[in-house]
Amino acid sequence: MEKLKFAIVGLGRIGKIHLDNLLEISDVEVVAATDVLSESLQYAKKKGVAFTTSTFEEMLTITSIDAVVICSPTDTHAYFVELAAKAGKHIFCEKPLDLSLKRVVKVLKTVKDTNVKLMIGFNRRFDKEFKKVQELVKNGEVGNPHLVKITSRDPCAPPISYIKQSGGLFLDMTIHDFDMARFIVGKEVEEVFAKGAVLIDPEIGKAGDIDTAVIILTYTDGSMAVIDNSREAVYGYDQRVEVFGSKGMVQAHNNFYDSHILYNSKGIQAALPIHFFLDRYAQAFKTEMLEYIKSLKNGTKVPVGGEDGMSSLKIGLAAIKSLQENRPVKISEIK
Repeated sequence: MEKLKFAIVGLGRIGKIHLDNLLEISDVEVVAATDVLSESLQYAKKKGVAFTTSTFEEMLTITSIDAVVICSPTDTHAYFVELAAKAGKHIFCEKPLDLSLKRVVKVLKTVKDTNVKLMIGFNRRFDKEFKKVQELVKNGEVGNPHLVKITSRDPCAPPISYIKQSGGLFLDMTIHDFDMARFIVGKEVEEVFAKGAVLIDPEIGKAGDIDTAVIILTYTDGSMAVIDNSREAVYGYDQRVEVFGSKGMVQAHNNFYDSHILYNSKGIQAALPIHFFLDRYAQAFKTEMLEYIKSLKNGTKVPVGGEDGMSSLKIGLAAIKSLQENRPVKISEIK
């Protein structure tokens, strides 16, 4: 079978992860890469990518490309997705598609009209622990879900320069948790109530953002989810999920560097959680791309489509509105 030909757009941390993963897949060939930084293009060349360029438009002139993987800054996603769709290329795009709901609606119409496949990069759906929780819930092992608890805390805050262009905590960080809240129980969110504060770094507040938050989501059936976020957990990358239902409860805990537990006269000591998201979700990134490739080869629906991205964006925008107005906000208010 002929190999699928991929192009990588943006070679920052995530772009390099996807490039390296694609190069390990036997029925895929990475034929092009684009980035505005010459040192990033050198990375692609050293990996054997034949065509590199600093412009997305020039990259699209390679007619053999089947699919593009977009890992560039958020403010370029919508534009690049539209160009790729109009050129007949399938698309994998890191979240979010855009920070504007109006823009997302327009882009998704272009994708639909051009009949290309678009997958949004919510990698946590493909984490084996979280996937196991989702499967157990789906199979009825906890009965009817009543409460979902999601903890997501970073080991340290990103640079202020990043925060200023990220869209803020809810659209940059919590958006993964909003997607997980929908995915883990297969329900849609009806209402959002968010509280937030600046407790870690005053510079984050000066940049117009928060670094600590609790969000209550109410599903359409009245059940609820609680998400807590922090930009800085001194003990490492804290990622946990719990679903409580009428027949029981299921939890997914942190991953650790090792499983040792030391008992001595000073107390009990164990390893810290894995420190960084690239390490914590390394296998999830690989599985995510394999599932995308499978959908391209088999002509099946992508696991995470544009509508999923738009749903999480709506929840994020409702959370922002809730924080600003200090009240619960219905998703129906987000037009």
